[in-house]
Amino acid sequence: MNIVALIGAVAGIGFILIGQALEGGNINQLIQITAAFIVFGGTFGAILLSFPPETLMDALKSTKIVFFSTKINYEVIIQKIITYAQKARKEGVISLEQDAKTEDDEFLKLGLELVSDGTDPKLVREMLENKMAQEEAKEAGAAKVWESAGGFSPTIGIIGAVLGLIQVMQNLSDPSKLGAGIAVAFVATVYGVGFANLISIPMSTNLRFKSKEVMIAREMILEGILAIQAGESPALIERKLQTYLL
Repeated sequence: MNIVALIGAVAGIGFILIGQALEGGNINQLIQITAAFIVFGGTFGAILLSFPPETLMDALKSTKIVFFSTKINYEVIIQKIITYAQKARKEGVISLEQDAKTEDDEFLKLGLELVSDGTDPKLVREMLENKMAQEEAKEAGAAKVWESAGGFSPTIGIIGAVLGLIQVMQNLSDPSKLGAGIAVAFVATVYGVGFANLISIPMSTNLRFKSKEVMIAREMILEGILAIQAGESPALIERKLQTYLL
């Protein structure tokens, strides 16, 4: 679990609520069903209109990536590639066919399969780069959904505020109805801006960073696979892959 991301989400919301309490307010003042329907329902509708269903599903699945994925261990990847390189040096690249069957990383598995089948190096690079591009586009789409939600929700919060003020203006003669209208007006703005800046945009930013980490790992695997196919020494391959590390 990504404890830092979880702490960030809880702390961001928690400190705002604490600040409100210090000002003499309470959480009940922020519970406004009408405002929630306007902001979250409106944002949901805008997102549905903006993206295809498969991209929306990727965005939903990405919440697991943000909060439950672990940091990529590049050293483990390097050592795994070196092990394959040593085996290929001793037994030939065709011996990697069995390793491909048990490899967990789908990208590395594809590379091992291509090399063990004797695929032309140019084609190996082309196929792996195409797969990288597809993965990157998929991850970018999920991040874009959250980024767009962060753009829509504040504006829809303003719509909720205007609707609340319309309600206030229509009931100036009835003081008992003024409170509800004013509550919708201000709470809708809080929901819209709060969701954008505490949840949606940070989610998008987090996903982009994680995508960058994944792409670095993919580039390492790509270079490692091509180096194995070219018959380079394991020591040289290790030095080459170490250049990807800070």
